[in-house]
Amino acid sequence: MIIGADVGTQSLKVAVLDGGMRIVGHAARCYRPSYPKPGWVEQAPDLWTDALGPAIAEALASANAAPADIEAIGLCGQLDGCIAVDANGRPLSPCLTWMDRRATEEISDIPFRRVRAECGLVMDPSHLGAKARWLTRHLGPAAPIARFHQPVSYMVEQLTGTAIIDHALASTSMLYSLDRRGYDPALLESFDLSEAQLPRIAEAETCAGTLNRRGARLTGLPVGVKVAVGTGDDFGTPLGAGFNAPGRVAVVLGTGEVVGGLHPTALRDESGLLETHAYPGGAFFIENPGWLSGGAVAWLSQLLNIPDLTTLNALAAEVPTGADGLSFMPALTGAMAPEWQPAARGCFYGMTPAHGRGHMVRAVLEGCAFAMRDVIDRLDQMGVAADSLLLIGGGAHSRLWSQMRADIMQRPVELPACIDSAPVGAALLAAVAGGVARDLVEAVGSLSTRHAEIEPDPLQASAYDEAYGNYRRLFQSLKPLFTEQPRN
Repeated sequence: MIIGADVGTQSLKVAVLDGGMRIVGHAARCYRPSYPKPGWVEQAPDLWTDALGPAIAEALASANAAPADIEAIGLCGQLDGCIAVDANGRPLSPCLTWMDRRATEEISDIPFRRVRAECGLVMDPSHLGAKARWLTRHLGPAAPIARFHQPVSYMVEQLTGTAIIDHALASTSMLYSLDRRGYDPALLESFDLSEAQLPRIAEAETCAGTLNRRGARLTGLPVGVKVAVGTGDDFGTPLGAGFNAPGRVAVVLGTGEVVGGLHPTALRDESGLLETHAYPGGAFFIENPGWLSGGAVAWLSQLLNIPDLTTLNALAAEVPTGADGLSFMPALTGAMAPEWQPAARGCFYGMTPAHGRGHMVRAVLEGCAFAMRDVIDRLDQMGVAADSLLLIGGGAHSRLWSQMRADIMQRPVELPACIDSAPVGAALLAAVAGGVARDLVEAVGSLSTRHAEIEPDPLQASAYDEAYGNYRRLFQSLKPLFTEQPRN
């Protein structure tokens, strides 16, 4: 048996898989990020390490399995976070999460054209390079910083003592050259960093090492269990749903919404909407790494005291397409579509006394889905195949939201048998690292291919086109309120 764990923003999820890549046990532990200032979003790394052991124990119990039955463990998780650690791997700072945009000044002198050409990225303070520079400056010269981690590489070091990261996660850092397949010396110098301060790069499905004594304590598993290098949840979630070839677009409806398609070559988006990342198995993921989407729904549910998904769907279903003219801009932690604008903020526009809770819910669901359309339209323009949508992540449990996606794009939607697929993707990496599968092709091929399909309703197309036009006009009208980021 193998274990996959997803170190998410709002929870840590664990799945136990048997040798046939079937889920036989699962569990989760919830936690939350903190918001100390506008634009700052932190998380204590202890939340992840404290959640891992109890979640594994519960998942093993549900699988009727013992720790000794586990051959390997793999992790995926939130990307673009940054943690400074000392020489012993102890954290010197909270994790500055993917939503954190405080490091604006740290990119003011970075050559954005080189970032686009070498990394295939948008120069943005969300990426690790900017955050590592911010931590260096604000922790001070006396801080014993040995290296900087993303959440997954941090966890792997806690379990094995090895500082290692996969190509996909490294490719999100603004320090990685897609063509060189390694860190770029000129960008390291620009960010005042050295390669020694970063984890070594390896393939996601290779073995990072084995559980040491600390790793055994944290997991409840025996010393010596193999640990995969792991990857980010942008990549592990689609992988766990069988997404490993061009032709579909993956739409991951988690706390953040990730939208992208696979391509055999490292295309760069000159418009600056999409980023290019390495993907486990060798292809390239042309994607937008996401805006607060499921997190926006959770925020609204708490704000309006909506107790569950059933109630939320019912409220939205009472309101017509276009929410009677109410629009929502999905930029609670900065805009990622239709443009990257870190200083943008979310808003409702068009509110009248006739609007109620259902209108607000519908507007949030539609606004997040319109940002998805921004991304897919650009994938079409770049020639990245996106014939159908593969919806995964917790938000895909909403049939209404899934139908909305099909209707907005007028393309079929596929819902895999396992919607919460991130820990499955992590387990597939563990299967290869532990020798249970020869390679990722074999591991993915063992997954269930059962999918539910949702066909688009052509009668909804014009109404959604009109509402989408309102969303785009709202963004353009708000742009003068955004603080433009300086570029060299």
